[in-house]
Amino acid sequence: MRIAIIGTGYVGLVSGACFSDFGHHVTCVDKDAGKIDALERGIMPIFEPGLDQLVARNVAAGRLAFTVELAEAVTGAEAVFIAVGTPSRRGDGHADLSYVYGAAREIGEMLRGPTIVVTKSTVPVGTGDEVERILREVAPEAAISVVSNPEFLREGAAIEDFKHPDRIVIGAEDERAAEVMREIYRPLYLNKAPLLFTSRRTAELIKYAANAFLATKITFINEIADLCEAVGADVQDVARGIGLDGRIGAKFLHAGPGYGGSCFPKDTVALLKTAEDAHAPLRIVEAVVKVNDARKRAMGRKVIKALGAEPRGKIVAMLGLAFKPNTDDMRDAPSLSIARALEDAGVAVRGYDPESMEQARSLLPDLILCADPYEAAAGADAVVLVTEWDALRALDLKRLAAAMRAPDGRCATTPDCGHRRRGALLDRLSGRAGAIDLGGFEIGDVARAQPERDQGEGRHDVEGEDARAEAVRDIRHLAREIGAEREADHGRAEHVGRAGGRAHPRKHDVLKRCHGGADPRRAEELRDRAGDVEGS
Repeated sequence: MRIAIIGTGYVGLVSGACFSDFGHHVTCVDKDAGKIDALERGIMPIFEPGLDQLVARNVAAGRLAFTVELAEAVTGAEAVFIAVGTPSRRGDGHADLSYVYGAAREIGEMLRGPTIVVTKSTVPVGTGDEVERILREVAPEAAISVVSNPEFLREGAAIEDFKHPDRIVIGAEDERAAEVMREIYRPLYLNKAPLLFTSRRTAELIKYAANAFLATKITFINEIADLCEAVGADVQDVARGIGLDGRIGAKFLHAGPGYGGSCFPKDTVALLKTAEDAHAPLRIVEAVVKVNDARKRAMGRKVIKALGAEPRGKIVAMLGLAFKPNTDDMRDAPSLSIARALEDAGVAVRGYDPESMEQARSLLPDLILCADPYEAAAGADAVVLVTEWDALRALDLKRLAAAMRAPDGRCATTPDCGHRRRGALLDRLSGRAGAIDLGGFEIGDVARAQPERDQGEGRHDVEGEDARAEAVRDIRHLAREIGAEREADHGRAEHVGRAGGRAHPRKHDVLKRCHGGADPRRAEELRDRAGDVEGS
């Protein structure tokens, strides 16, 4: 089929590349001539693992093209997807639909035959009705059907999510439109990917409801983490204990500094505005938004507290700046709130991230950007682990500790959301100033070189016994290096925060807990961790 996609942002570019990989002929349109020129030269405007190769392969095959000319893309297309941005409108929090409506008007002016216009952008309930009204006003004689087809792509795993979706939601009001959408997604349907056909308004609401529910789950475990910290419990064990309940599930139960990114923050607020306009307030979602905003600010205060009575003039290294791993997106990232809180307290902040350094340069102009984690840690009073990048799981912790400022008599870690075991290990590894983990690392995540490769967030290859044994040997070697053999000399050391004031775990406990013991469910939980910070 011939498909046109309006917008080459995250959703439009990934969708266009994947549709063309199915065998469809796709033309992506954007008004930004510089972006189109870069795409034609193979330069991606975003970081998404595997996207550059996918685009290059389909451009070479003649199935994927880029243009600034709308007529070139729309003429002869059987389906036109609108995938433009819907940012929060300044001042009131409603979704800004001006780009969607503008695209609809321009599409209507170009239509020459029967066409399905598909809204791929995340839009409030009723947007499809207005898109249809605009199209019929501009092209009253055209045979037009408007469909809602929301995306459910997680940044960092978008290609995998597109090709192996949990579900494909299609909101269509007539059978002709439904049949065209079936044909577009036929390659996935043959693999038994479930197609869910609903009304257009229902499809629009499904997207918002899904994001709001996931944001609620994240915020719930973050609040439970605060309680764990207060009463001396371990939130990791609590999360596992409730996550093993099939009615709840383990996904999105990993405490951290709060959700961010391009979807959850704006979509929860937009849903609240829709509910307010409909006189059906969503009190739970209101609480989620408030708690998440407060949590990001609280993370900055935790770091400041760990620095001691006088934080001014001290140096903090922040490792991981993107809102989640495998993306360069820093929109509403917790790192922004943490860095600003530290700067307001007079702390000099250094930063490192594998992919988002350019974004950080504009968003945090006072941040000192460093070439690698060890440069960031050199002479620092504390190292803050914010985002759980794979590259930060395999850090040489001995080298990191040696680079930090000499001991000042304290060995401080933050409470880190009730993660007592992780606090104890990081505390001991630093041996100097502060090792502060806000990013949701497991002991195993920090101590082990990456034992398995994430196959798209939430989908992983199962390790065999040989790999598991090798990982245990690696941990044992590291445990010796960091002083587990000398634990008796330090076993009663007092620690601030996550260590919970108790002695370090014994060496065999370190090894067992890092690896998850012989329990395959625990091993699976550790593998699944990486993809659950943000789902969409």
